[in-house]
Amino acid sequence: MEPDLQADCASCAALCCVAFYFDKGDEFAIDKPAATPCPKLDRHSCTIHDRLEDEGFAGCRRYDCHGAGQRVVQDLFGGRSWQDDPKLMRPMIDAFAAMRALHDRRVLLAAAARLPLSPGDEAQRARLAHDLSPRGFDTEGLAAFPASPQAAAIDAFIAGLRRYIPAPGH
Repeated sequence: MEPDLQADCASCAALCCVAFYFDKGDEFAIDKPAATPCPKLDRHSCTIHDRLEDEGFAGCRRYDCHGAGQRVVQDLFGGRSWQDDPKLMRPMIDAFAAMRALHDRRVLLAAAARLPLSPGDEAQRARLAHDLSPRGFDTEGLAAFPASPQAAAIDAFIAGLRRYIPAPGH
């Protein structure tokens, strides 16, 4: 996996602990609305990180932003945090959602590189991956990405790769 697709929580502002809603159940011990800091958060650190499962937060342990959080905080907001400037919360959450969409597709394209692709499909995969350059998006372009023709082209390409994956039992 590419290094910038690895989560680095120390370089983030706990965006996943703020942006998402939680529904009380098997994965989360509480209900939490979206765009609200988790009550287990202290600044940018989880107060129960070493015992998430024991405290009923297995969903937190399973989540991986694939580096989208630190990209938003460091690259788009210059290391600033919604905690230091509350007006940044909504723009950071919106940027995080869009960056996650971009990183999710980068993860899929990286995984596709491990398939025995035809030379034409590998060339297309490499081109699509190159076009998602980590530094190739500003805030405006990033906001448009999830509904863009570029995202749709990646989705169509990924869907077309099913032919490379053997059916179960074969």
